[in-house]
Amino acid sequence: MTPWRKGPALADATRGRLLFGGDYNPEQWPEETWQDDVRLMREAGVNSVTVGVFSWAKLEPEPGARDFGWLDRLMDLMHGHGIGVVLATPTASPPPWLGRLYPDTLPRDADGRVEWWGGRQHFSHSSPTYRRYAAAITEDLAARYATHPALTMWHINNEYCTFDHGDEAAAAFRRWLRERYGTLGALNEAWGTAFWSQGYDTWDGVLPPRHAHYLKNPTQVLDFRRFTSDMLMECFTAERDIVARHTPHLPVTTNFMPLWAGQDAWRWAQEEDVVSVDLYPDPRDPLGGARHGALVQDMTRSQAQGPWMLMEQAAGAVNWRGVNHPKPRGLNRLWSLQAVARGADAVCYFQWRQSRQGAEKFHSAMVGHAGEEGRTYQEVRQLGAELARLGPHVTGTPVTAEIAVLHDWHAWWAGDQEARPSTRFAQPDLLHAWHRALGEAHLTTDVVHPEHDLSGYKAVFVPQLYLLTDAAIENLLAYVRRGATLVCGLHTGVADRDDRIRPGGMDARLRELFGIRVLHEWWPLETGETVTCAGFTGAPGPGSGLACGDFAGTLWSEEIEPADPDETIPYKGGELDGLPAVLRRGRAWYLSTLPEPDALRALLARIAADAGARPVLDGLPAHVEAVRRGDLLFLLNHSREPVTVVVPGTHGELLTGASVTGEVTLGRYGAAVLRR
Repeated sequence: MTPWRKGPALADATRGRLLFGGDYNPEQWPEETWQDDVRLMREAGVNSVTVGVFSWAKLEPEPGARDFGWLDRLMDLMHGHGIGVVLATPTASPPPWLGRLYPDTLPRDADGRVEWWGGRQHFSHSSPTYRRYAAAITEDLAARYATHPALTMWHINNEYCTFDHGDEAAAAFRRWLRERYGTLGALNEAWGTAFWSQGYDTWDGVLPPRHAHYLKNPTQVLDFRRFTSDMLMECFTAERDIVARHTPHLPVTTNFMPLWAGQDAWRWAQEEDVVSVDLYPDPRDPLGGARHGALVQDMTRSQAQGPWMLMEQAAGAVNWRGVNHPKPRGLNRLWSLQAVARGADAVCYFQWRQSRQGAEKFHSAMVGHAGEEGRTYQEVRQLGAELARLGPHVTGTPVTAEIAVLHDWHAWWAGDQEARPSTRFAQPDLLHAWHRALGEAHLTTDVVHPEHDLSGYKAVFVPQLYLLTDAAIENLLAYVRRGATLVCGLHTGVADRDDRIRPGGMDARLRELFGIRVLHEWWPLETGETVTCAGFTGAPGPGSGLACGDFAGTLWSEEIEPADPDETIPYKGGELDGLPAVLRRGRAWYLSTLPEPDALRALLARIAADAGARPVLDGLPAHVEAVRRGDLLFLLNHSREPVTVVVPGTHGELLTGASVTGEVTLGRYGAAVLRR
């Protein structure tokens, strides 16, 4: 697929202001409610609403019929009150008549069970019938509203996430494989079908990885994940191209779910004008939620290569965690400002008004069941006013990172197979742990694909990439040859693009880079089991003050025979006594275990300091996050306790208009935005 020639950017929709609003579902309410909605929107500073996400049955109540009258009135109402509309194609939730009349449009799971209408995302991405009807409603929407003055952006579908193992998908999977491999011989070689007598003699015998008696072929599963991402992207690009033809002056987006396993978001981001994401950290753990949010925000900013859009977040509680806690007072504001600090030019919610019926009536909204007197709406009003003040100073400005953390969906998919040395972790677990350690050391990071340009970073960290392509390995080697610092974590570089184990259990080029002669065995650890590792001190230079006593390694260990490394941190006691837990050759480091959090933070901070990377601000209190965006310094207190932060010099505080000299006090879940 040829990458999309980027159309208008987010700046074309923001026009120098931060977008603020959320999903608006007026079809759920009598029209007299709309007038109250626009009054409350204006009072809250809402300047953007997303409309039509789940309105297919309303727009097309029976095949071929069109009911646009209500949407005409709604678009006119929004324009009359100065509120822009992000118009969605409604194709994430087909009407019941489509599945009833055309069963081929319904997806099937790996056991062959039909996923019926009555929920959402019940469409077969490979069904020509679904694609035909989706294109038709998209075409008519785009033709009708292309010149409407309220329209500012297009939102295609919603949270693409549908797997399909049915007959339509099977036929498409075979077509996809023929294009990828060309011949059955190449397919059999890539899938290793000599194992367990799986060799295929005809394309008709190739199926999606349906329910099997025992373990499935892991490369078949890997390719099915790749196929699913590509099929969903075909659905997206088909609708994108329709609206872009009618409105080449408007940007197009679709909303990612953070770190969802079904999309290769690196490829998807190339096909969007605006990269947007939905983000729902758990408010029961404000600090952990903030670190999760920081990772997702850094990843989304890196995918966008600039400002991005927070399409959805919750103003309070969600409804799908089992026990759903609301956000404590101040947390919604804090996490929204965190997104702006890390590059968001739009802060939006699901949804505007809390539903009275349906599956998400207990999912919070900007206007909750308590109405305009409720705490949630009152906090939304405060946030809207603050974002309006911030917009002219922050919109379009960059976040600069000296460090890259690498992530790849294909490595995640390949490593997350049924039969592996340990099921106690997956790649995102290591990604979270390392990103959190760097964040707690107050280091700003981008999250980058392993084949992308790394030359602008002082250090590159690879928490775990089980699968590495030859291109990725050569990219890492070239980066180190330029004198930069590379740090890789456990079980990295094990497999090639077809999930074929590389000779020696790790690519030979990487073993030479790290100073590993033989990787004898992987030693995964049981729940609660740890290994003891010797302490370390800072090397001469900038990192000399960063030290750590003996520490515990968790999750994993490896039996490594070194080959002249420049530095090692050995295991102490047990089966691996004296062998390296961590080793370094030149500027390349390898960690064969996951150090406990304090040790991981100290070690990664020491390495980053030696590479010349600097914290955003020195001497920060615990639980305070500092991020620079353009010439602004965001300070965020992820604690209920007030803290004082030393900030040399005199600054203007943009949220309050006050002047700050020498220090600033942040209250419970408090924030400050400083400009020197």
